[in-house]
Amino acid sequence: MRILKLVMLFLVASVGMAMAQQKEKTILTANISTPTVQCESCKNRIERYMKQEEGVQSVKVDFKKHITTVKYWTDRTNIENIKTGIANAGYDADNVAANPESYAKLPTCCKKPEDGGGMEKDKKKH
Repeated sequence: MRILKLVMLFLVASVGMAMAQQKEKTILTANISTPTVQCESCKNRIERYMKQEEGVQSVKVDFKKHITTVKYWTDRTNIENIKTGIANAGYDADNVAANPESYAKLPTCCKKPEDGGGMEKDKKKH
């Protein structure tokens, strides 16, 4: 009887641990506001930069809607790390401001209009 109880206890513990491990390894999707993303060059820069980040499965930047969609493994990273990664690429991400050094290295077309940037087609209209 004692052996049966030990076997049952072991099985319950094993199933519980397996479920906990499976729960930790989930993929979440986050939509992050990236208001300073203006063009295809910005899109490519963020996607290339974020694919190197640990735990990021995929990145899709919609520069027209100013939204970046990121799929990531929750056991490897979190939303704050992802926002910081986008900021380190030189762009604002929700409540995280762009890294000033990275922002300064961006091409003129990728900078904010108040800093003399903006898309080329917008400059031709003015």
